[in-house]
Amino acid sequence: MSSAAYFPFLIQAILAAGIGAAIIIASHLFGQRAKHAAIKDSPYECGVPSIGIVHTRFSVKFYLTALLFMLFDLEVVILIPWCFVYRDFLANHISILGPVLFFIGVLVLGLVYEVKKGALEWEK
Repeated sequence: MSSAAYFPFLIQAILAAGIGAAIIIASHLFGQRAKHAAIKDSPYECGVPSIGIVHTRFSVKFYLTALLFMLFDLEVVILIPWCFVYRDFLANHISILGPVLFFIGVLVLGLVYEVKKGALEWEK
């Protein structure tokens, strides 16, 4: 592979670093500066002083449900490329139905395991 094949990656890396640096510099130049220590250490939300509990606690079930959603959502995203190349595999007489069904079976087994463990039940 020639070095020209890596040119788009180089452009993307330079743009990502440049945008990151620009955001940090803009925040430093135009951001709000606190003059007093009492203001500096207090939380700031839209110019309104906070009233009551600043940090609310979330249940561990909330994080567990969010994590499981992300896990199964990402695994389903893996199926999308298989959908796009399925016709190409069939044209070359290669069956990918077995691996796809195995992958979906593992997903279903994982979901059944989580339901049996009670990971998706809010009231406990």
